[in-house]
Amino acid sequence: MTGLDTDVLVRYLAQDDPRQSAQASRLMEAFTARDPGFVSILTLAETIWVLQDVYERSRDDISEILEALLQTEGLIVQMPELVWQALRGFASSRADFADHLIERMGEAAGCSTTVTFDKVAARDGGMRLMPGTAAP
Repeated sequence: MTGLDTDVLVRYLAQDDPRQSAQASRLMEAFTARDPGFVSILTLAETIWVLQDVYERSRDDISEILEALLQTEGLIVQMPELVWQALRGFASSRADFADHLIERMGEAAGCSTTVTFDKVAARDGGMRLMPGTAAP
């Protein structure tokens, strides 16, 4: 198994650098169920941030990319059940994917709630607004 850093995954998805994108594509296309690539939660969250903020990909595009990564036979995504849950929340709200993932991971770890100063994350991401913060 080979772990993937954010830059490799972004080069593969964005296809924006002729040399590096070609290298990333060869690697990604060589992965199999017997010899998979590994995508950590942190790599996934960073990749989504880069695709949204740098490449200005839409929420719909991001949802499709996440779903495709989760369904790729030659990839193992860390904590796939939590990623699926975060994806469903992200696709149906205004909160960031990372916010949904943070909330899902907290619940899985036994947290009764996750607090935030982020009003959108509190309203749409399943978190609770930090006490003393003005309501969303």
